[in-house]
Amino acid sequence: MSVFRKENNCLKFHYDAEELWIQPWGANSFRVRASKMDKMQEEDWALSMKPEDMQPEIKIEKDFASIRNGKIEARISRYGKLTFYNQRGEVLLDEYLRNRMDVFADYCSALDVEAREFKPILGGDYHLSMRFVSNPDEKIYGMGQYQQPYLNLKGTDLELAQRNSQASVPFAISSLGYGFLWNNPAVGRVFFGKNITTWEAYSTKGLDYWITAEDTPAKIEEAYAKVSGTVPMMPEYAMGFWQCKLRYQTQDELLEVAREYRRRGLSISVIVIDYFHWPLQGDWKFDLTYWPDPDAMIRELKEMGIELMVSIWPTVDYRSENFQEMKEKGYLIRTDRGFRIAMDFQGNTVHFDATNPKARQYVWQKAKENYYDKGIRVFWLDEAEPEYSIYDFDNYRYYLGSNVQIGNIYPAMYAKAFFDGMKAEGQENIINLLRCAWAGSQKYGALVWSGDIHSSFGSLRNQLAAGLNMGIAGIPWWTTDIGGFHGGDPKDPEFQELLIRWFEYGTFCPVMRLHGYREPLKEPMGTEGGAACVSGADNEVWSFGEEAYEICRTYLQIRDHMKPYITELMEAAHRKGTPVMRPLFYDFPEDRQCWEVEDEYMFGPDVLVAPILYAGMRKRTVYLPKGFTWKEYWTGETIEGGRTIESDAPLHRLPVFTRNNRCFKPAEKE
Repeated sequence: MSVFRKENNCLKFHYDAEELWIQPWGANSFRVRASKMDKMQEEDWALSMKPEDMQPEIKIEKDFASIRNGKIEARISRYGKLTFYNQRGEVLLDEYLRNRMDVFADYCSALDVEAREFKPILGGDYHLSMRFVSNPDEKIYGMGQYQQPYLNLKGTDLELAQRNSQASVPFAISSLGYGFLWNNPAVGRVFFGKNITTWEAYSTKGLDYWITAEDTPAKIEEAYAKVSGTVPMMPEYAMGFWQCKLRYQTQDELLEVAREYRRRGLSISVIVIDYFHWPLQGDWKFDLTYWPDPDAMIRELKEMGIELMVSIWPTVDYRSENFQEMKEKGYLIRTDRGFRIAMDFQGNTVHFDATNPKARQYVWQKAKENYYDKGIRVFWLDEAEPEYSIYDFDNYRYYLGSNVQIGNIYPAMYAKAFFDGMKAEGQENIINLLRCAWAGSQKYGALVWSGDIHSSFGSLRNQLAAGLNMGIAGIPWWTTDIGGFHGGDPKDPEFQELLIRWFEYGTFCPVMRLHGYREPLKEPMGTEGGAACVSGADNEVWSFGEEAYEICRTYLQIRDHMKPYITELMEAAHRKGTPVMRPLFYDFPEDRQCWEVEDEYMFGPDVLVAPILYAGMRKRTVYLPKGFTWKEYWTGETIEGGRTIESDAPLHRLPVFTRNNRCFKPAEKE
């Protein structure tokens, strides 16, 4: 009896307790699922955009079966070993197994290692391990945001879980010409080793991944976007400069900052009210003691051409006016045992259950009544990641229920709550600022920022890799706290240098946002509500000394000049999933040197940015991709590509080069 069968357009394999499906899922792509349960999982997870029906070529022989879908082919042996090939017959991915089921196979071994290993867990799930043979010369990019400086992820060990400043988005692009999505939101890990690549899910019901083969990184990215979704079109106002700090304590303080920007003639698009502008967590409204007239505040800001963003937390205080109702209706996360508390910051709190559609609708209705209906259109969905509980597996399950998968999917569902609500109100261009995301979060308007990071040049180097890999992972809207979050005295010359270099870099990020918790801290204004929280020192562009102010003013003008170009980049992200900022190889895949460069990037197709990532650096080497003529932004000098040059980088000058006659007028000093 054959272990293979063809059903509809799917090749299926069954041996012992395992059922495996290989089916076309978009052009040149497969979705692979396997399970030892009674039936295959039905959830599509990140693959929510149904692709068109494909007609694959399926062959079933005695000892193997194969399925071809355009440029990709999968071949599976009668013992279950699976290998993927491109249209040239080159191996893309080959399962790693070692056993003696086929004594004539080149993988015959006494080791007895499974490629698809399902270890049963008490309660019914499996600890899953998926192993592939590793090509040591392969380069891997994507996977979301991790706080480390490596753009090429080959050799790294990555946790598949959300933490403050870590966003696990398990889609990767390989230099071998394939894209791979680990379509399982379970907490786990991946190790891109020299000998073996291992994917793990600590608690799951089945294996699920998606693979595509294409000729260029751009085509791989676009294929992924077709099955996982794209961002909405970013509204014009969001492409400018965002002013933020931890935290504006009163309505008068925030309005005075906005007015000062206008008095100085500085462009500002968005100003942000951070956390604890509410009486208690879970009230989801302004504390009228410190924000006495939100309607008038919003009206004045709009008259100045400034949009207001507010922070929304998913935590609900036991003392909140909404706690009892939400508990009665089952809208709060629960514990398997013990007392139901998830956080104790400024009160005993528990998160609303974002996986419950009714809970999502409830929270949105509160936000609609108290924010959206007043004219606020931009939301900062903070504290979405459960980093307080993922250090220990048992505690993770303890806080977030019996299925650990909820941990990685929660940020996407949190964004979906507000996306669905605003869509229902007829809004199309939706932005939700989050510190975490998962695969597919982009279609809910997720703008991910890199969390509460340190104010240091080392941290800045981490953000460069994080932002580029986030874009490759399918999340094109990304930003970072300019200057870093923790630490930084505006009067300290060393911090002023860091702030300047970060501000220059931030000008060429998808969203340009100044944020931070500056020293020395300001004492709390009172003992109740938001008044009980401390605030940081001033964090506006005039707060860091006159030299820094003049440089920041120049780069604010540059950002303004780039808005038509940025609009083009946002349209490409919306239509095709194109990253706004990306590594050099994305636009120049034929130039092998571009695959080696990790400290430069493209801001769209025509602007090359070489950030200054070390203190005291006043010049640096820059590689210019071959086949094009490049123009030095500041001097107008034209340089033929295909070579490395030394570029001057005085404190006020970031090395930037353009092509295709792009010209962003430098601001003239008065």
